[in-house]
Amino acid sequence: LGHLRAVRQRVQDRWRGRPGGKPPASIDWLSPAQARLAKDAITTMPRSLWNGTISFGMVGVPVKLYTATEAKAIRFRERHMTDAGAIEHRRVCVQEGSEVPFGEIVKGFEVASGSYVVLSKEEIAAADGPAAHVVEIEHFVHREQIDPAYYERAYYLGPGKLGDESYRLLHAALERSKRMGIGRFVFHNKAHLVAIRAIDEVLVLQMMRFADELATARELDIPAPQREPNKLEIDTARALVDQLSSSFQPDEYSDTYREAVLGLIERKARGEAIQAPEAEPATPQDDLLATLRASLEHQGRRRGAGPPKGGSRSASADGRKARPSKGSGRSGSRTGGGA
Repeated sequence: LGHLRAVRQRVQDRWRGRPGGKPPASIDWLSPAQARLAKDAITTMPRSLWNGTISFGMVGVPVKLYTATEAKAIRFRERHMTDAGAIEHRRVCVQEGSEVPFGEIVKGFEVASGSYVVLSKEEIAAADGPAAHVVEIEHFVHREQIDPAYYERAYYLGPGKLGDESYRLLHAALERSKRMGIGRFVFHNKAHLVAIRAIDEVLVLQMMRFADELATARELDIPAPQREPNKLEIDTARALVDQLSSSFQPDEYSDTYREAVLGLIERKARGEAIQAPEAEPATPQDDLLATLRASLEHQGRRRGAGPPKGGSRSASADGRKARPSKGSGRSGSRTGGGA
């Protein structure tokens, strides 16, 4: 697996190095397993997903939408437990009992029990209206006014045809005002609230949830506390927060679970038996203050052994907020949203 991941990286590097970003003419020199990884590498490269216009006032900005995140989930394929045979999922009409071609499948909405209104793709597209490819900025707001709970996935916006000048104009206006443009956007048959903001040299379209899509805390069944924390406990907890405070360095956080699963796969491929670890029982914390103090002492000993991870730099040290490395934007850390 490690070798195949290295092959995938080489394929990506080879593609980037070719004039015009063209993929290699052939991947026949790869094994079937390597070819699958190479194909996956090619299909995950950034590409334009949507072409349209951002409008503010009477100014139109032609743009192209690009993915700003890259899925790192491990892809498992379903197999039959007894013989490891591949599993197929087929679309079958329950009335005819036969498989249905994808081109004959339409969308249906149940308006009454057993009664459906069927819509074709063309009919659904009619709901977009004449502004299907326009994102109209309705308001400009300060960045800190938006609760991160509203954020969903982020996308990069690049200038479209003849849109470089207006693109740079909008970017400069957002960057200098420290505001974001708020509008609405239909993408993949779903309406989204969006925030358009300037990051480095590009615009980012941040998909957002509508207000009625967020559950309120009042809907949660949270029991009332038996007692409120006293001042000493709050002060000790605040000291622990201060001790663990640091600037945000996204490159210092990695998906350790994914690496652990890949490690398990490699071990089992070598014939090792995999045993699940025993779950550690939860221990009640009868003395909360004593636990806080023990945490302070533990962190103090770690700090004495060396600077805590991410603690050697602060946001005020150079007058700038923490920024990820150049390559981390593809994983979504620069865009503030993710999948």
